[in-house]
Amino acid sequence: MNISELYELYLQHPSVETDTRKLKKGDIFFALQGPLFNGNQYAITALAAGASFCICDEKQVEQNDQIIYVKDSLETLQQLAKYHRQQFDIPFIAITGSNGKTTTKELVNEVLSATYKTYTTEGNLNNHIGVPLTLLRVKKDAEIAVIEMGANHQKEIESYCSYSLPTHGIITNCGKAHLEGFGGEEGVKKGKGELFNYIRETNGTAFINTDYDYLIKMSTGINKLVPFGERCGDITGTIANDETYLEVSITKGANISSISTQLVGGYNLPNILTAVCVGKTFNVPDEHIKAALENYKPTNSRSQLIQSNSNKIILDAYNANPTSMKAAIENFAQMEGEKKVLILGGMMELGESSLDEHKEIVNLIAKYPWENIVLVGKDYTNLPGNFIQFNNSSEAKSWYQQQKFENAQILVKGSRSMQMEKVIE
Repeated sequence: MNISELYELYLQHPSVETDTRKLKKGDIFFALQGPLFNGNQYAITALAAGASFCICDEKQVEQNDQIIYVKDSLETLQQLAKYHRQQFDIPFIAITGSNGKTTTKELVNEVLSATYKTYTTEGNLNNHIGVPLTLLRVKKDAEIAVIEMGANHQKEIESYCSYSLPTHGIITNCGKAHLEGFGGEEGVKKGKGELFNYIRETNGTAFINTDYDYLIKMSTGINKLVPFGERCGDITGTIANDETYLEVSITKGANISSISTQLVGGYNLPNILTAVCVGKTFNVPDEHIKAALENYKPTNSRSQLIQSNSNKIILDAYNANPTSMKAAIENFAQMEGEKKVLILGGMMELGESSLDEHKEIVNLIAKYPWENIVLVGKDYTNLPGNFIQFNNSSEAKSWYQQQKFENAQILVKGSRSMQMEKVIE
């Protein structure tokens, strides 16, 4: 069966799933394989749960008309996603970067959805499986799609572009994230820059944050550039207030005096400016841009402000790398409050740089006064400093429950695998 024939089946059953636990009746089940799982083993389970067809690359049963065998299920999923993408002649905006890409994606989607029927990445479905699934969830009524792309090694973004075919590109920034896979900071720029390479080659449009010189350099040769930033660009803006929630003043390009967000941290300014810039580019009315950004409330442990009795908790535990960790600590240090508690988890995928990067975080912490400092994970073991160290979030949770904090300000942050949100559950 070729892709066009498979697409005809998809049109009859336009819902695709790779996890039998989430399967709905009528879904097409793609049996994917990984180091620790083999979806082919669940084909019969999927059919019993109501799957219309199963796409498999390893024979498990002798004969079943509902099982379609292909050479590679993942490759077929991506090819199907590309075929579906090619049926649309609408803007597809791709977003990648080391920090802030999910928040930026959410904000851009909120702004565009005020005027257009917009589809976007759900949650963090931003990898080699999530991107094609996202594309296949774009319906015929779509007017714009916003696709988030995560990556931890070279050629990954290039691969996503080959089947998502973005018309517009955004790189939020290039920081110290996934250093192990990318091979250092320059490797990060090269890997994230694969999006701009595609935009350049296809005469697409790039949104450029002019506050980052390296993004300006990386965008060289792209004919259609939409610049924004604090100081120069089609849209400019500054922080008006970030004592608790971030308030932004738009100083050029939009008739919006201020935007009072529900985001915590001045480091979210570029995310707000990106969304304003995209909204203006697609002619979303200023009042709709302002309302969309002010009504957006973060979820999934991203810059969330939680009031717990008399305590204010900043939960930013979805992920962490040296760049985002430093920004969060420095922002927290500048916020109002006299009883500040740091509860920080380790940062993953830093390779040979891991020890040095964790040392730098400890050195940064030492520059400010804190009520308590709790560091979680083996990466902080044996580092010098006046802090409490635990091996995991469960140990930290036990400590936290014993403290009975009152009128405290608490920052909780760490890499996803550390599950730091459990500390305050």
